[in-house]
Amino acid sequence: MGSNKTAVTDFFLLGLQQYNNQKFLVFFVLLIMYVTTLTGDLMIILLVSTSQRLQSPMYYFLKHLSMSEIMFTTNIIPNMLYIILKEGRFMSIVCCFIQFYIFIASGSVESLLLTIMSYDRYLAICNPLRYSYLMNLSICRTLVSCSWLLCFMLVLVTVILLGQLQFCFSNIIDHYFCDLEPILELSCSDTSLVRTEVLVLSIPTVIVAFTFIIITYICIFYTVLRITSSAGRHKAFSTCSAHLTSVCSYYGPLIIIYVVPYRGSLLNANKLLSLLYTVVTPLINPIIYSLRNQEIREVLATFWNTKRKH
Repeated sequence: MGSNKTAVTDFFLLGLQQYNNQKFLVFFVLLIMYVTTLTGDLMIILLVSTSQRLQSPMYYFLKHLSMSEIMFTTNIIPNMLYIILKEGRFMSIVCCFIQFYIFIASGSVESLLLTIMSYDRYLAICNPLRYSYLMNLSICRTLVSCSWLLCFMLVLVTVILLGQLQFCFSNIIDHYFCDLEPILELSCSDTSLVRTEVLVLSIPTVIVAFTFIIITYICIFYTVLRITSSAGRHKAFSTCSAHLTSVCSYYGPLIIIYVVPYRGSLLNANKLLSLLYTVVTPLINPIIYSLRNQEIREVLATFWNTKRKH
């Protein structure tokens, strides 16, 4: 585990070692958050898949957003809980790369789905007469399928490049999952190609997507403000509020992590910000979409009453 010149075959993840004295408290808090996230996302998938009332593009995208979040959180949190209890864990390089692959790919899918959902809201509010033509079921399936395929294929290139790197010194990762920067810092190879590829990959999946969302919401706000009826403005804003909250909770921590330097005394702060991105944000989405959406609440109440009668 120390520094030497032999080839590294596994990594040792330190986890949240600054909270080792409170590890049981941290474990149970994170476990409750994970179970709540999983329950909420599974509930959304079940309701959208079985209810005729929820067969619209917005809920179709929401179902796939929940699927991506289940993959995202399940890839990280169970292993993180084990690391917290054991105060660290060895992980083979292959398993580490697989975790990184699923982490980036599922996160990229979520970014593209949020972008598609913003386009859906834009069409519904700014171009309602052509909405059913421009956002039919066939187009929805194509957009979602392309998002999943594109992200998992592009991130595979990054993983292949990572596989070409050599690791021959320290194998200690001061993090609770296999993120890109901690992996690259351990490499004794030239990492410039990987960093360039990741930067190029982030342009369509993060930068362009976030810019597109901002532009669509500028158009949406401009259209809504032109509505003369206050009730009409409220209804239009309410259809976007849940999605806008999801966008802020997703991109907020991501932008902060990208801007704040990784090295030095800010390392622990970066890990805490990563907790927002990997644990808190996935928890927020099913809560806001279930509590702030009247249709989902009504369908859930109907579903629950039907189960009670049986």
